[in-house]
Amino acid sequence: MTMTVGKELKEVLHFVCSVEFWRMAVLWTVSLLSSYMQLLVQRLFVHRSNSHIRCIPPTTGLMRPVCIITGATSGLGAAAASALSREGFYVILAGRSSHLLLKTVIEITSQNKDAHLKAFQVDLSSFQSILKFKDSLEHWLLDSNMHSSIQLLINNAGILATSSRVTAEGYDQMMSTNYIGTFSLTTALLPLLKNSPVPSRIVNVTSFTHRHVFGAQFDNETVTGKCFLRSKQYPFAHVYEYSKLCLLLFSYELHRQLGLMDRSRHVSVIAVDPGVVKTNIMREVPSLISQAAFTVLRLVGLLQYPEDGISSVLDAALAPPEMSGVYFFGGKGRIINSSLLSYNSKLAEELWTTSSNIYINSQLASRELSD
Repeated sequence: MTMTVGKELKEVLHFVCSVEFWRMAVLWTVSLLSSYMQLLVQRLFVHRSNSHIRCIPPTTGLMRPVCIITGATSGLGAAAASALSREGFYVILAGRSSHLLLKTVIEITSQNKDAHLKAFQVDLSSFQSILKFKDSLEHWLLDSNMHSSIQLLINNAGILATSSRVTAEGYDQMMSTNYIGTFSLTTALLPLLKNSPVPSRIVNVTSFTHRHVFGAQFDNETVTGKCFLRSKQYPFAHVYEYSKLCLLLFSYELHRQLGLMDRSRHVSVIAVDPGVVKTNIMREVPSLISQAAFTVLRLVGLLQYPEDGISSVLDAALAPPEMSGVYFFGGKGRIINSSLLSYNSKLAEELWTTSSNIYINSQLASRELSD
């Protein structure tokens, strides 16, 4: 017992002495407060409304609108699945663990016997797993006599890995899960979103932590995270921030490209920041530190539980169809501005080109593997 406590304290001390801990403790707090400061300024000085009401999902030509939620086995994903099933969606839960997916389905149906749910196992850090999910989804839609389309895709899955891990493709796992997987899944499912007889939407769940990335490049080495894997000390806090900035740049660029291709904007794209929500994303941080952080945040009124934290996610999912290219934060239908860097169209195009090349190369590698 004494040895276990001593080992835990040593782990905590080592973590507290790291640059990444102070980046999280100081810079992330500043980023969070700056987002809330925008809400305060809007409330005090901006006369036009910066909030939007929720809309009931359309059903024209559909038995029931279909929604896919990644990272749906716990936290925000599970809470969003439960809430959207009550809004009339047929909710597709996507997650890495078949056991946790089944558990989530049972929990939701026990609270809502009218819920329409389907679970698929998918690992966003694996391109093969993404392709398998897409094929399984298309077959399920066909076998269920449902329209070959989806109306809502919520890219919620994300991890905070405190140590470096490599995927089968040789990429950093955190970059693969938080960004590359999201880009690949969205690209793969875009035909189903475009095929919807009613307006469809993509919601990307990002984070206030993106605000402390002040300079970035988006070549293959950086986007795949290979450059981070070579670092002597894995810069996990920076990698997490970087992945969330990538999500924002991707959201705004996809919004722009879809608008150019379709003037009626049949597919809309919205980014959303739920703020600080008590989920298991901090599971790799020493428990003494994560619990202390949650306690402080709860005392100052900044900590939310998933049932409340999904407010901004639902705002984005159920915003009017014409809403696109915006950043929801703080619930109550409110939108704010993300960082200046996230609106840099040149960087967004650079990221798009690199991400598209990664996707194409993954497709080619997948075909070779199949052959």
